[in-house]
Amino acid sequence: MVGTENVLVDAPARLARATGLSYLDLVRRRSPRAEFPVPDAVVLPAGPDEVQAVLDVCVEHDVGVVPFGGGTSVVGGVAALRGGKTAVIALDLVRLDALVSVDAESRIAVLQAGVRGPEAERLLGEHGLTLGHIPQSYERATIGGFAATRSAGQASSGYGRFEDMVTGVRLATPRGEWKLGVAPASAAGPDLRQLAIGSEGTLGVITEVALRVRPVPPVRHYEGYALPGWAAGVAAVRDLAQHHALADVTRLSDVDETEVSLALNAGLKTAALRRYLAARGVRRPCFLIVGWEGTAHDVALRRRETARRLKAAGAVRVGKALGESWRHGRFAGPRQRDALLDRGVCVETLETAAYWSNVDELRDDVRAALTASLGRSIVMCHISHAYETGASLYFTVLTARDETDPIGQWQRAKAAACEAIAGTGTISHHHAVGVDHAPYLSAEIGALGVEVLRAVKSTVDPTGILNPGKLV
Repeated sequence: MVGTENVLVDAPARLARATGLSYLDLVRRRSPRAEFPVPDAVVLPAGPDEVQAVLDVCVEHDVGVVPFGGGTSVVGGVAALRGGKTAVIALDLVRLDALVSVDAESRIAVLQAGVRGPEAERLLGEHGLTLGHIPQSYERATIGGFAATRSAGQASSGYGRFEDMVTGVRLATPRGEWKLGVAPASAAGPDLRQLAIGSEGTLGVITEVALRVRPVPPVRHYEGYALPGWAAGVAAVRDLAQHHALADVTRLSDVDETEVSLALNAGLKTAALRRYLAARGVRRPCFLIVGWEGTAHDVALRRRETARRLKAAGAVRVGKALGESWRHGRFAGPRQRDALLDRGVCVETLETAAYWSNVDELRDDVRAALTASLGRSIVMCHISHAYETGASLYFTVLTARDETDPIGQWQRAKAAACEAIAGTGTISHHHAVGVDHAPYLSAEIGALGVEVLRAVKSTVDPTGILNPGKLV
């Protein structure tokens, strides 16, 4: 179906598509004794028709199919689970790498699922357009992966989450091709696009995505503020959100994360900055990164209102150096993690979201659960995305790795954190469900909700070949 050269069975090719990039994935890859599932082959189709043809063959021979994009899942979303099948393939969409069309009048672009974030911006930039979707996984993640996991970019307050950008989607399913999206809005029943988005490869393989795009912004302005403590910072961000004055990027670090930023960022002239803030009554600062993108007039207008409200909240402007430092270093996390792993550190992240009335309690509960499980550790938190009704909380955890049981060490800590989240916040704001969060899904959507998802899956994938063991 795809040509012999595009069916790979060598060990390096199979191992490269066997896991994502979670801490547990990396620990398993580094251990000569660790066991994890590996696909029996890697198949590289060249377009939507070939993807459909591959699925047809896999249905006929009852072969499991794990869609594979950038491989950046941190929740087991691309693990090569068999689900009772005798064989499983990794369906690598890297050759689906085209900009299919641009409708400049409607500001809609259609991109194939395998296009990575930077390439999407390059292709759109040739038409003077941008998607504006920049999550931390941007360098490796793909358009199809963004859609399959309901990704949230760092500038989502301005550009929207990925599901807000999707105007149409094309999928290959075991029952045939499925196309959704014909108008900017519709009352023709429930929006099935939203069923496909976030389906994590369990209901179909996304092959093309139609997306709302915008002109490339001529001005990008990022800067930093310091607020006197977490409570003051949360109140300030809530005020911005509820008065429609959020910057495109609005990111609030708690005291611990701020302290780590001060310790690691030599360019901030830490001692002088501490004196500057202390003189203004800010002795335990929480850094706030704000960034705007657009025309000079639009940026100036919006920045003025944001700055006015932050000043009223007691924020002290730190300046462009802090904002630009964050902007230029925002993709460094995965590389820093590798360096920490080399030095025997357990380092991982997790995230959730809650209504404003629950944000502080949820942060405290998750921090307490992680600390109780891990013992001596650093638990940092920041608000990564803000909404009128609530915000996301993103935790970064560092502790000494238990060399006798490194996998169990983090599994116990993550389970404790998930138990603390369940019932108060969502089990995932943007990392998706995958394998890791599947046990907690029913607590969020109810047993009936899980039945609904299973019923849909049985309709489009009656033999269960698509991404076995994920989501439901």
